This record gives sequence, structure tokens and C-alpha cells, in this order.
Amino acid sequence: FVDDGSTDGTFSALTRLHDAEQNVRVVRLRRNFGKAAALVAGFDQARGETVVTIDGDLQDDPAEIPRMLAKLDEGFDLVSGWKTHRRDPLSRRILSRVFNRVTSAFSGVRLHDMNCGLKAYRAEVVHGLRLYGELHRFIPVLAHYRGFRIAELPVNHRPREHGRSRYGVERYVRGFLDLLTVSFIGRYRHRPLHLFGGLGLILGFAGSAILVYLTVVKALGHAIGQRPLLMLGVLLVVIGMQFFSLGLISEMITSHHEERAQERDRAELLVDEVLS
Repeated sequence: FVDDGSTDGTFSALTRLHDAEQNVRVVRLRRNFGKAAALVAGFDQARGETVVTIDGDLQDDPAEIPRMLAKLDEGFDLVSGWKTHRRDPLSRRILSRVFNRVTSAFSGVRLHDMNCGLKAYRAEVVHGLRLYGELHRFIPVLAHYRGFRIAELPVNHRPREHGRSRYGVERYVRGFLDLLTVSFIGRYRHRPLHLFGGLGLILGFAGSAILVYLTVVKALGHAIGQRPLLMLGVLLVVIGMQFFSLGLISEMITSHHEERAQERDRAELLVDEVLS
């Protein structure tokens, strides 16, 4: 159990549960850091070969867990729940559907419910997973980019009886921005030169073509000094060189810091105490 800085007595209840059950582990964060940090804190403490996540709002049905484990046994590395009959307000269902379709289009991961809290993983999927911001929504995408096999399973979804959801339009806006981050990381994290260098070459060739054309015009006896096209050609060449240089620098930085980056920003730095 991960207590993400709750103020409603959750930790006291979890402490009693821990005292009564030896196989219960409890992680308490110093304050509310959000779902991404809470998940990473839980992943870091997980010791089993299989990890199952479930939200604390009681809308996900634990009775679905055996079916998800059976799906893992079919050879998949991550099984994501699909709330086929969501018990949420219409506005949230519409936003979620749009969000999932856009995410699928960007990432190529064809799931109906990216953000379902009920998921089952093989341990190697979550160990070393770095999450921040709203990136927890894209765990299936991150796993896909790392080569893991992903499946989706329809699951029961229950009405919310306690508390209220904090998810609003602004969370989805931040989610879309993080989607761009995930897409960039997944495709170009290990090869930034492919992105920046490609853009640089395109711009550089375009600028060079313009300058070659103007050179021919000049050779034919026409003035080119006052033509805006001259400035555009020079500008494209300069920007192209800058993009290409940025790609080279990014490649060197990525190569140098790859190992260190995997060990930074881990959730244990946020943990107040662990009962194990």
C-alpha cells in the first residue's frame, strides 16, 4: 500500500493492517506527490515476480486480478484493464475516449483505456521505470517502446462511493503535453540526432537550393542583393546548421548520462517511512 500524503487517517489504518498481516508492506510519502511518484514508490518496494496495481477509490474490482494473471501466463508482459462500462460522469467518459484515441494514434499502442488503474505486470516491466508528471498514464506506451508485449482485458468498473475525482480538463491538457514527451522519449531518446539532424538537413538543403538558384540569377546579370529570398536562404542554412549541431550535442549528452539518468529522481527520496 502506498499512502500518498493522505490526511484522513489512512496511514493509521494501514499501520494496523501491517501489524496484523506480515505480508503487507506500507509506504508513506512525505506529502502528496501525485500518482506517478506513488506508483514508482510502490514499484521500488515490490518484491514479487508479478506486480498488480489498483487504485484506492474502490472503483476497480479486485476480483478481476486472477483473470489478469491468467492473461500474463499467455505470454504477455503487461495486461491493462479496459473499463468497458465506466461508472463515471459523461463528460469524463468523453474526454477519456478522445484522450485514448489520440494517444493510440501518436504511440501506435492500440488500447481503449490507457489510464485504467488496474494493471498486471511482470516485475521486469516496472523495475527501472521512471515516471513523473502525468507519465503514469502512458505506462503501456513506455513499456511498448521498451519491447514488452501488451494485452488488454475488459474489467468490471464500479461506481465511486467515497470521495470525488480530481481529474478535470486541465489534467487531460497536461496529459496531452506529456504524450508529446513520451513520443519523443520513445522514438528519439537514444538517437536525438535522427530528429534534430534530420530537421537540420532538410532546412540546410532548402536554404542551399535557394542560394544556388540566386547564384544562377546573379550569373545571368540580375541583382539579388535586395531580394528577401536571399535572406531566407541564408537563414535556412544557418538554422539547419544549428539544428544539426544540436543533434550532435544531444547525442554526446545522451551517451554520457544514460546510466546516471536511470538512477536519479527515484521515489525513495520522497519516502518518509516504510513498514515491511
